[in-house]
Amino acid sequence: MPAAGEPHGINTIVDNICGLPPDLLAETCQHILSYLQGQTSGVDTDETFQRLQRAGVRLDHAALEEIIRFLMVTFRSSGKSNLSADDLVKKLEEGSAKWSKASLELVDMEWKLGMSVSSDSCRSLNSPYVTLRLKIVEPSGQICQRSFEMTIPQFQNFHKQFKEIAAVMETL
Repeated sequence: MPAAGEPHGINTIVDNICGLPPDLLAETCQHILSYLQGQTSGVDTDETFQRLQRAGVRLDHAALEEIIRFLMVTFRSSGKSNLSADDLVKKLEEGSAKWSKASLELVDMEWKLGMSVSSDSCRSLNSPYVTLRLKIVEPSGQICQRSFEMTIPQFQNFHKQFKEIAAVMETL
């Protein structure tokens, strides 16, 4: 696990992680895992920073780089130690009082297939789409729902990435 000697300290990094929208955190973790698996040449912090800015997240570039470094070292050391998902959660909780088990959990995920009548993301009418609804526990402990629509190719890509994350988490 990363040392507490980071410029902002572990608790600040954890606070920043807990303040990220869950979908953007998951996407960032996927980019990191892809890099660690040798599928990409690196993690594009500028692109991630731009996405966070567009989502209204007020985080400076240095803080984002600390988050990425923290997650990268955490995933790498967990993989080398062959930690299970539960053991990883325990280690994270031990590393900072700012984590709560609830802040590390996806409670439920539902999806449904539909047909669009009008949409910003579909190019033509009568295009199939998938609505994805995630139930997550926020750092406060409150369960909230986030939902979004994807085209079928976007959903297939999401499904593939989710399976890869699950496979990596099984090896941790």
